[in-house]
Amino acid sequence: MDNELIPNRGNYKKLLSYQKTDVIYQITYYFCHKFLTRGDRTVDQMIQAARSGKQNIIEGCAASSTSAKTEIKLIDVAKASLKELLEDYEDYLKTRGIKQWDKGSVEFEAMRKLGIEHNDPQFFMQLIETRPAGTIANMCIILINQA
Repeated sequence: MDNELIPNRGNYKKLLSYQKTDVIYQITYYFCHKFLTRGDRTVDQMIQAARSGKQNIIEGCAASSTSAKTEIKLIDVAKASLKELLEDYEDYLKTRGIKQWDKGSVEFEAMRKLGIEHNDPQFFMQLIETRPAGTIANMCIILINQA
């Protein structure tokens, strides 16, 4: 029997959703600073949405030992933040006339597979170094849908 008054519910870093949102945050930070105009509000909004998606998973895990309701609420906030970020990436593609990858396309399926097989931010950061903005946006759209 565990003698802890408040049980520790586990390590959030082991959660696939946290790992995926960490990758999304790092890619978004890179994307915004490389491809968006400094001073554009979208930069701050996208980075904050990506950060919120990640941080609310951490907070939800911390709250889980005392309140399932709070845990669920924070996970919902994380999901809403990722939805906002998804829309920003889709808007980026639309406003620049860049095609969003179709489900079933070679690019989509290859990225989908990479997203399933890898959760290491360094893997994706190396992958995006030589990719154009539209490719990175499409990659992030797929990762967000997997988170």
